[in-house]
Amino acid sequence: MSCVIKINDLSVCLDNTAILENINLSLASGEILGLVGPSGCGKTTLLNTIAGFIEQSSGVIILDDEVIASEKTVLPPEKRNIGMIFQDYALFPHLTIEQNITFGISKFSKEKQCKTVDELLQLLALPIDIASRYPHQLSGGQQQRVAIARALAPKPKLLLLDEPFSNIDSRLRTELMLELRQLLKRLEISAIFVTHNKDEVFTFADKMAVMSAGHLLQVNSPSLICEQPNSWQVADFLQLGSWLPIKVTKGGLITALGEVKLSYLAEEDKNILLIKPQHLTIDKNGTPNVKINYIGITEQGYHYIAQSLCDEQYLEFEQLSFYCQSAFQINDNICLNITAHTYQLFSK
Repeated sequence: MSCVIKINDLSVCLDNTAILENINLSLASGEILGLVGPSGCGKTTLLNTIAGFIEQSSGVIILDDEVIASEKTVLPPEKRNIGMIFQDYALFPHLTIEQNITFGISKFSKEKQCKTVDELLQLLALPIDIASRYPHQLSGGQQQRVAIARALAPKPKLLLLDEPFSNIDSRLRTELMLELRQLLKRLEISAIFVTHNKDEVFTFADKMAVMSAGHLLQVNSPSLICEQPNSWQVADFLQLGSWLPIKVTKGGLITALGEVKLSYLAEEDKNILLIKPQHLTIDKNGTPNVKINYIGITEQGYHYIAQSLCDEQYLEFEQLSFYCQSAFQINDNICLNITAHTYQLFSK
């Protein structure tokens, strides 16, 4: 696959504050990247810098083998051949649907504009007679499709989406994500979309990038990142499990849930263990080591959150999540054991 966009050592400073630092990223033709991270970490700034709305302080952006941004070259947004879909769709309320879609292709002949509108409406399963209506006359899902049509009309090499599904109810959201994914694959258009929801990344994206404080922490397939997070920040943001304080010994680990034996020598600076709910079991005959603080009901059974009953302050924890078919009460003391698995240790 050919590389559509390549970003090398991109940095952005606004008001003498570093917003993005040394961003390196590349996408192949038709590849979709989900960009996740806490609010204020720089996700939208990265989209706006790629689009040309914000000028980078350093670094290079190459789109389809053409340098669109560097210390010497800065192409304006309208010359970058990049489409963008905003969270609120940003449709022009005073323009008809046809006028909204053709806004970015006004240089085309009238015949070509009409043909493009007809093709996109058909492609996005919108009725042809919708072209004469105005945005306020459409449902949220229809407005989203029109925003997609407008972004696709100029046939961009890259599509940028800033939380495009957040204003849509969950049932329609999944349907739209699957439709748009199939459409982008068919048209071989690469895309980068910002979201706070990791489930959207699994549905929509080929790759995931986790950001924090202006840095890209990890870029890979969503499944690999969730299976092998490279830092506690990544695992914590994606809520991959609970955190168990540990003390590393020559034979293994000491935790508030008991000792864990390791077949290898762990690094002494590791001080927390990532525990997923499936790696916890209840020992009805064991000495209680946690107290139930929260009870919920899910498809997986009862969902419990417990705190430690440990006397050692450095091993204490407030929240440990697990699922179980057994019914307990708030403040019940029970015994949890850690089952043997590939342990994931981190430094915090």
